[in-house]
Formats: sequence, C-alpha cells, structure tokens
Amino acid sequence: MLVDAWLPRAAAADPQRLAVNGLSFSQLLAAAGTAARQLSALGVRAGDRVAIVLPAGEQFAIALHATFLLGAVALPIDPNGAPAEVAERSARAAVVIDRPLSGHEDPAAILMTTHNLSSPAVVLYSSASSGQATEVELSYGNFWWSAAGSAVALGLDEDERWLCCLPVSHVGGLSILIRSSIYATSVVALPFFDTEEVLRQLTSVDGPTLISLVPTTLQRLLDAGLAAPPSLRYALLGGAPISDNLRERAASASINLAPSYGMTEACSQVVTGGVPLFCTRIELDEGGEILVSGPTVACAFQPQLATGDLGSWDADGSLQVTGRLSSIIISGGENVSPEAVEAALLTHPEVAEAAVLGRPDPEWGEVVAAFVVPTAGSQPDPNELRAFVEPLLSAAQRPKSIVLRSELPKTASGKLARGEL
Repeated sequence: MLVDAWLPRAAAADPQRLAVNGLSFSQLLAAAGTAARQLSALGVRAGDRVAIVLPAGEQFAIALHATFLLGAVALPIDPNGAPAEVAERSARAAVVIDRPLSGHEDPAAILMTTHNLSSPAVVLYSSASSGQATEVELSYGNFWWSAAGSAVALGLDEDERWLCCLPVSHVGGLSILIRSSIYATSVVALPFFDTEEVLRQLTSVDGPTLISLVPTTLQRLLDAGLAAPPSLRYALLGGAPISDNLRERAASASINLAPSYGMTEACSQVVTGGVPLFCTRIELDEGGEILVSGPTVACAFQPQLATGDLGSWDADGSLQVTGRLSSIIISGGENVSPEAVEAALLTHPEVAEAAVLGRPDPEWGEVVAAFVVPTAGSQPDPNELRAFVEPLLSAAQRPKSIVLRSELPKTASGKLARGEL
C-alpha cells in the first residue's frame, strides 16, 4: 500500500509550522532534499542502509528524512556507544553520517513522493528478548500503525509539541520524530537528557504538550522541583517498573502519567495506560508470557511476538507486567545483557570468572553488580577493574560494584547459578 511521503505531505499542509526545534517543515524538507541528493552522489540507492551516528536534533532529522526521501533504510547508532560497537554497526551500512552532510549533489537523484507501507524504513538493535543485540527491521507500516495507535491512546492536539529527550538510536526516541512527521506536529529534540534544560522546557508557558520519560528521569525532574507544567497533557512513562511512590509524587505535582509498555520489535508502544493500542492484540500463554500481534509487530516476528515478559490482567482488564523470563537488567530504561558485561570483565588478565546481575536501586531501578573470581595468585583491585571495562561498555552496562569471590555458585551441570547470587 502506498501513502504520501510523510515529510513532503506535512510541508505542503503547514509549511511554516515548526517541525524539529527551529526548523519549519518547509525548511526541513528543503534541507533533507539537499542531503538526499548528496547521499545519492555518494552512491546511496533505494534499499541501501544509511548509518546515522548523530544525537537527536535538527541534523539527525535532516539525515533521517534524507534517507527516507531516497527510499533507503535508516540505521540510527548511538554516538556515545562503546566505540567497538559503533564501528561494527556502522560497517553494515553503505554510508555513515556522523556530521552534517556537504559536497556534491546528484541532479538526477529521484526523491520519493510516496512510502510503501510494506517496505523497510529503519533498522534498530534490540536485546529485549534474547539478551544479545539483534537487528530489528521496522517498516513504514509499523510506524504508521504505531502513530495511529498512539494518537488514539493519548489524543492528538493540533498544536502538539512532543519533547524528545530519549536516545534516537532507540525506538522510544526515534518514534517521536517519525510519528510527529506523520501528524505534521512539532518536536523539541534534545541531544541528551539534561534535568535543567528539560525542566526549563516543561515550565515554559508554551512548553511541550507531551514528553517521553523513564522512571529515573521523571524522578530527577521531580527532585528538581517540577510541578504543574502549564502545557503538558501527558508524560509517557515506560522502560522500567513504576513505583507507587513515584506515581504519588507525579500526581501531587499535577503530572498526568501515561504508563506504557513497549519494545523495539513492536515499534514502541504496545500498551498505554494498561490498555493495548487499538491495533494491537495481547494474549498471555499458559506460563503468563505476554504475546503480541498486530500491524506494529515487525515482519520477522509475525504473526505473534513472544516478548519474554510475564504479565497478568487486572480485574478492570488492564495489563500488568509482572516480571521477565530472561536475566536482562533494566537500568534507567536501558536493557543490559549480563553476558556482555561478563565478557568485558573476562578480557582482563586477572579475571578467571565473572557473573553479573541487577541490583535494585532507588534511582535507576536496577544497576549492574558484578562478582569476579580472580586468576590464581592475583588479587585485582575492584576500582581498577571498573576503570578497565569502562571504555568497553556503555554507561548503563558499567558495573556500579565489583565483589571478589573465591568461587561462583554452579548448577550440577556446571552452569552459573545466577539466581543464587
């Protein structure tokens, strides 16, 4: 099914409306068109991958829509990720954009006026179900249905202004930019979460009407004095369990929460306010695992996505996420694979064995805690070990504590008995 290309349609409908930060839709379209012709001059063709290694902001939006205008596939990569990871993922793309594009434009470049809803639009990385970073290819149709479902769940203000302070290399942040181009509404995109700047935005008279947060960032805003933001309709809150205390603090500050549950494989939101999106079907198998189906689910996971999460239905029909089948640690809304952290620790010459698990934390929900068995005759310093793995891991993956042990608990078959830690 073909639909009008989202950015050209928005620019035609309301050319002077702000699209992203200070760029109007007409300015964004002009800049994206120039960038598309520059990408074409570099040899990018429909279906090619374009790695975008930029933070959220105007330049990211230009690169993203330039990619779409060529019918290429965007591959957003966190510029603050571990260098080896950034390099490995960038190598999978035909072109890497890590600065504003410049240079020769291809005058023969053909720019798309339509999107095919079944065609791939974006490739993201997810570790939600397997513990290992896996590619997830999302189509234009996935994003279209997600935008439609979100609009029904939250309502849609003609003058919507969505504050994006989540990484755009993750589906939660990226979806804000894409769905706002579908709606032809505005985005304020920040390169990273900064409490003072987000607080300033929210307390402005003409501030955001929507914001996406994780519990950690909401807690920081409340600690900084956020109360009764004048324009905010909802704070969409997901990525980790929400404590009763946090809910109460938000209510006291006159902040309407829209608790959400979602994942990359289902193109962001699955459930908002306990209710599945109108286009989404939720089932629980005999073991209580949450199963998702519908048009937001990526093609590779059709017809039904097994989430690896456990859930139950409340008496009023709301879905409650009760736990995880896997050992994934969720720290500040980031999924952390224990195995990835263990592998980094094991590269140190004085580490014989390593085990990692999540430790409850009032600010982050969970933080990474590590247990290490030293090699024979050695006694590594835990602080030195933390410094050693720091360049190998992202901020969320870095252990907040390392404890030396003479041995690790094992099962009868010799596997790590992680639960006993």
